[in-house]
Amino acid sequence: MMRLVLAGTGSGVGKTCIASGLMMRLAKRYRVQPFKVGPDFIDPMFHALAAGRPSRNLDSFMIEPRVMVEHFRWACQGADLALIEGVRGLYDGLTSTGDVGSTAEIAKILDAPVVLVVNARSLAKSAAAVVLGFRSLDPRVRVAGVILNNVSGPRHRQKATEAVERLAKVPVLGAVERGATLSERHLGLVTVDENGDLGALRRNLEEMVEDIDLERLLEIGGSAPELPPRSMPVYPKGDAGLKVAVPRDRSFCFYYPENLEALSYAGATVEHFRPTDGDPLPEADLYYLGGGYPEVHARRLSENEDFLQGLGQAAAEGKAIYAECGGLMTLCSSIVAGEEHRMAGVFPFSAELTEGRQGLSYVQARGTPDNPFFPGLEMRGHEFHYSVLRPTPRGPFGYEMLRGTGIDGGHDGLVRGRVLACFMHQHSLSCPDWGPRMLAAAMGRGANLL
Repeated sequence: MMRLVLAGTGSGVGKTCIASGLMMRLAKRYRVQPFKVGPDFIDPMFHALAAGRPSRNLDSFMIEPRVMVEHFRWACQGADLALIEGVRGLYDGLTSTGDVGSTAEIAKILDAPVVLVVNARSLAKSAAAVVLGFRSLDPRVRVAGVILNNVSGPRHRQKATEAVERLAKVPVLGAVERGATLSERHLGLVTVDENGDLGALRRNLEEMVEDIDLERLLEIGGSAPELPPRSMPVYPKGDAGLKVAVPRDRSFCFYYPENLEALSYAGATVEHFRPTDGDPLPEADLYYLGGGYPEVHARRLSENEDFLQGLGQAAAEGKAIYAECGGLMTLCSSIVAGEEHRMAGVFPFSAELTEGRQGLSYVQARGTPDNPFFPGLEMRGHEFHYSVLRPTPRGPFGYEMLRGTGIDGGHDGLVRGRVLACFMHQHSLSCPDWGPRMLAAAMGRGANLL
């Protein structure tokens, strides 16, 4: 199967626009399986729109490499090409000199060639120096092609292309004109669902990359050594027979597909609903509230009394609720984002949006004895939030922080009975029994399941 990594020289060089546009063009002729390196929810939404298949995250910090490769093989069933969008700059990862968490490490683990996106604004010969540096830093990373972004016109394109191909000895596959971009806000790009006319969005993405040579791109992808697909998933199977209700709309849109799949393979029926549009809280054994933008839609959520009161009642009855970031905010007494709006009140705190970022980090945390889902387990995840809780909670907490900010710098995860609400986002493949443990908590069996 063909595969390649679309990497960048840094953040903000246009990787997502270019990757999504290429997926859009390639999907007209091939079955494209998209991937995103690192923890990210928004970029994969654009991939899925473009390719018609769910995009999956590859992360060497959160997921053990052997598991990641096997999952990659399973996800590529039925695909002709895997297109992997990188994160940050090609070599940027957890530490200043290591590989963990970097696009370069994923390229090496999967033995995939790299096409490098270079911000060529005001660069000509210097673009060759940039490519030479990236090509020579680690010989095990095969930089096999270049895409120039932010070119100002034909003359600029010609000069930069000639410099890169003659001096860096790397083919230039095409260029993207200056000004091609997508709208952003505090957590990244504006999500697909809020971009308005999806037809226009698709056309814009495709037009951005109309100059890029697909045949040469496919040649590079075809140079990767054979990596056969896998027929069986890596999730543990079970027969719990439970129902999990998952809000999925503009407020709650940050879910790894693997988390929902892990619950399904463990024996749950997953039901989605749209509380921002007025849907009531369904009857369920477990409620999984993902992250997203409840602060943007706080007024509409506050008007859905059935949803908010239902959460409060479910918590009072001892039902299992697992919430991440935006879900945590929704379980508080209110969200303050300019105006204050009432929320579920499961926890007596206000979630206040701040101008500065509070947490952007990989997370390592150890489950406390109070944790209803993962007591005693060391978990890996990530956090990315602009909100704080007022007044600062004093516990009980579900996690001790070994790395990251969490709620108070040392802890994360508010606990009430079988309710766990964290700033941390977890990926199910970071914990081999994530799905079964979640459902065990819903059945009141906790850590005794395994």
